[in-house]
Amino acid sequence: MRIRTAVPEDAAEVVALRAVVHPYLVRGVESTRHLIAHPPPGEDWAGWVAEADGRVVGWASAYRNNQTSEPGFGEISLLHVHPEHRGRGGGTALFTAALAHLRAIGARRVRTSARPEALPFARRHGFTPSRETRYSALDLRPAPPLPQPPPGVRLLSAAEVGPRRLHRLDAEAARDVPGDAPVDAMSYDSWQYEVWQNPGLDREASVVAEMDGTLVALSLVKRDGDRMWSEFTGTLPTHRGQGLAALVKRAALHRAASRGVHTAYTSNDETNAPMLAVNARLGYRPVASQWSCLRTLP
Repeated sequence: MRIRTAVPEDAAEVVALRAVVHPYLVRGVESTRHLIAHPPPGEDWAGWVAEADGRVVGWASAYRNNQTSEPGFGEISLLHVHPEHRGRGGGTALFTAALAHLRAIGARRVRTSARPEALPFARRHGFTPSRETRYSALDLRPAPPLPQPPPGVRLLSAAEVGPRRLHRLDAEAARDVPGDAPVDAMSYDSWQYEVWQNPGLDREASVVAEMDGTLVALSLVKRDGDRMWSEFTGTLPTHRGQGLAALVKRAALHRAASRGVHTAYTSNDETNAPMLAVNARLGYRPVASQWSCLRTLP
């Protein structure tokens, strides 16, 4: 098995591999190719593949998380190996490459994620499980009905709102999202790359709620063919408790279904009771879980 730096031409095989190991994650070939060819600004992003008999059988990426104010917070993202090629050292080799990269860019604390069955691997490499994330799916056939907003609330698409206003809403609503590090340093350039310029963003299906001229809630949709990912659903702290998160998410699901999406996926921290309750009412069913795992570098 050979470990090498990922190239844009790997995108299709990387997506096919992800569909085997993590079928509930949605990132299409174009989005993956864009990530490899044009990495996020300011993150020192790097990706690797494990190759066997000329085929991609493993993947990992590593980068500096620049959406948090915590200095030196690094990530090893989606390290995974095809089930038929495990136990041959590919996972360890990918991990070694990723960790060396993070050390080189000055990371002090590192987060990765692991499915429950992979926690022994994470522990062997010095990581401690921290938080559980639930992944859920919803069949959009038939499409959920379009909700009627209450008086004073107007529903807009992301395309109608534009990137600057949407970024301000997204950044403010995400500040207290449960996690291992605060999401409190989401620069416009970083957000524009991750969200607005992402080839998978469906700007017409993504929905924003407006009250008295102020954007107060959003639900962003990224899609790959007939599958979609709820990138983020959130409400300004000053407007919570009014059912706005459920409103925009239901509207986004309706719009996505009307545009050809059949299955919706989402994820939530297990301590995020409000969004878990919203998703349960919408009919989402759990399909998998992962644990965030942390390690401090010497």
